[in-house]
Amino acid sequence: MRENLTRWLYQAMGFQNGLAKTQRIESISKATKPNKAEPKEDSKPDQMDISADVKYLSWLKGHPSALSSFQEMMDAAKGKCVVVFLDYDGTLSPIVNDPERAFMSDLMRSAVGDVAKLYPTAIISGRSRQKVYGFVKLDDIFYAGSHGMDIMGPAIQANSYDGKYQSKALDKKGNELTVFQPAQDFLPSIEKMLNELEETTSEINGALVEDNRFCISVHYRHVLQEDLGLLEKKVQTLVAKYPDFHLTRGKKVIEIRPSIKWNKGDALLYLLETLGFADSCDVLPIYIGDDKTDEDAFKVLKGRGQGYPIIVSSNPRDTLASYSLHDPSEVLSFLIRLARCQSNPENNVSLPLSDGTESSNSSFVGDGIHEGKSVKSGRVVGVFGCFTMEVERVVVLMEIL
Repeated sequence: MRENLTRWLYQAMGFQNGLAKTQRIESISKATKPNKAEPKEDSKPDQMDISADVKYLSWLKGHPSALSSFQEMMDAAKGKCVVVFLDYDGTLSPIVNDPERAFMSDLMRSAVGDVAKLYPTAIISGRSRQKVYGFVKLDDIFYAGSHGMDIMGPAIQANSYDGKYQSKALDKKGNELTVFQPAQDFLPSIEKMLNELEETTSEINGALVEDNRFCISVHYRHVLQEDLGLLEKKVQTLVAKYPDFHLTRGKKVIEIRPSIKWNKGDALLYLLETLGFADSCDVLPIYIGDDKTDEDAFKVLKGRGQGYPIIVSSNPRDTLASYSLHDPSEVLSFLIRLARCQSNPENNVSLPLSDGTESSNSSFVGDGIHEGKSVKSGRVVGVFGCFTMEVERVVVLMEIL
């Protein structure tokens, strides 16, 4: 009966992925109450699923869902200027086998666009800035590529940063912006390494070398297990010839980066300063990301004692984040709610204006998602996103007990 109720609930709310979860819950039920005719060995995978769910639920106590905590978060944001920072891969788009096909959905693009109409918004990614823009295709947000080493931000230059690396530029609408590239001096070496890597890794099937402008990514998602050691040795041998560079690791990727004190956390601070919030107590930054490199930004927010670091993860992990979202679909739910909370006078979040002053949103009505179909889908996700997530986990616990 409980399984049928859960199935009906998901169908009523239009969540097809919930049905798959329900089917998995049914198998969990059989695993916890095995039929005598069924061999016990068949229940082991489902028992592992139960254990994973329990661990995740326990982890959520320290990193509660940003969806179920949304109103609490907005209550604390009253009177403050919200600034939104987003990672790209694994946050706005799913992790995919081919990094060239990490497309974001139209609904996600629309949600990010609606958020950017209300709050200063920036995407900070390990990808090259041009590549991220090619995926996102929004002109009203700021972009920081190469883990923040290539920033196109507000027109105001930051006085506390070296003017040598800051230059003026125009966006496609003719608006003046500032480009900040603190790793410019490393470009000649990066180009040499890129050419060498493409040649030396060409014999390893599945290896993919990606030019991310101020860093190089070597993807090994499709490399055979027996070839991983060889690939890693080739990369390490190359980097050893360039003492001004070091290796970092991500999800199925080895990255070569300049050895300068600059990361996503530094990019966040730079953007806050150029937006006029360097020492402000009235700003509330929100940073959403899924990668190890996003921990640098989480650390900055923790150090400032303001803002919401939000980790995107479906598994328990060590993190400095205060809140969590399960996957990009929950990121979508959060962004839709963030855009629409402006239509609720009780939230009263301040909006930064072009003259640097603030405006209350008490009479503001958010635009919402543009297309009628998207509005309907967004409304379902925004209203029910956290509820369905909790239903899934409660049913799992019911079956365990």
